[in-house]
Amino acid sequence: MPYVGWREAWDTALYGTEGFFVRSRPAQHFRTAVNSSEIFTEAIARLARDEGLRTVVDVGAGGGELLTRLSLIDPGLTLVGVDLAPRPQNLPAQIEWHREVPPEFNGLLLGHEWLDNVPCDVVELDEDGDLRLVLVDPSTGVEQLGDPVDSAWMDAWWPLTEPGERAEIGQPRDEAWAEVVECVTGLAVAIDYGHLADTRPPFGSLASYRDGHEVDVRPDGTRDVTAHVAVDAVADRVGGCLERQRDALARLGVDGTRPPLELAHTDPPAYLGALGRAAEAAELRARGGWGDFWWIVTDTRPKESDTAN
Repeated sequence: MPYVGWREAWDTALYGTEGFFVRSRPAQHFRTAVNSSEIFTEAIARLARDEGLRTVVDVGAGGGELLTRLSLIDPGLTLVGVDLAPRPQNLPAQIEWHREVPPEFNGLLLGHEWLDNVPCDVVELDEDGDLRLVLVDPSTGVEQLGDPVDSAWMDAWWPLTEPGERAEIGQPRDEAWAEVVECVTGLAVAIDYGHLADTRPPFGSLASYRDGHEVDVRPDGTRDVTAHVAVDAVADRVGGCLERQRDALARLGVDGTRPPLELAHTDPPAYLGALGRAAEAAELRARGGWGDFWWIVTDTRPKESDTAN
């Protein structure tokens, strides 16, 4: 196969007929808050309840783990999974499953670790100071530089200054999230690892994972392909607010404080249960880990000033 741009190769590798996410579920390869934490699900349920939202749409729903837990926590919720993969066999019958986000709905739209898998072009600054498209052989991961690129997005959000510096052009992610945010009247929350203008990685952040381990980056369909999200650009595109996960979850009652030691003497089983929950909550809010994730929160409900006019 000839060399192609990263965006094309990435898209085929993940979402083509034999793509990685078409053939396998994320939980088979990665441990995430969605597929491993009851407390995270409780926080999402509380967010929906506090905001008065009775529908939750999970885009990039994977194996439907979040929605399954939500159905147990709050059976009155209308739950919708959106994914290119087929409906999971054991998904509760009341949970809907679609390939696309419903065109109009009132509720909570959630995209957890979805944007990092939206394919992007990769560019590199060459020795002459020209921005060049990076081409890749999908079967080997070997790269070469292609034609010069003129990108207004790069000029605005990720200007490169030194030869050899690389970046992922995040415009497709801005557009992808904006497209689904337009569908919801309520709250849209994208949760992902990412960076801001003053903390961009100088050589980009392409990575691949399989079976719980980081492996060589190669868009051949046998592994994940991911890159950190330019979250400030996404937020600007949709009029969203940025917040670290540790702060968002703290507001939703997730507390990693250890239970009092006296409880170990008076009620050992209760102490062990509370200790386990505290450890789980602490992991969700930990610096250097899940706590560093960004929440991009967009309230799409009409403002009072809008309805008054």
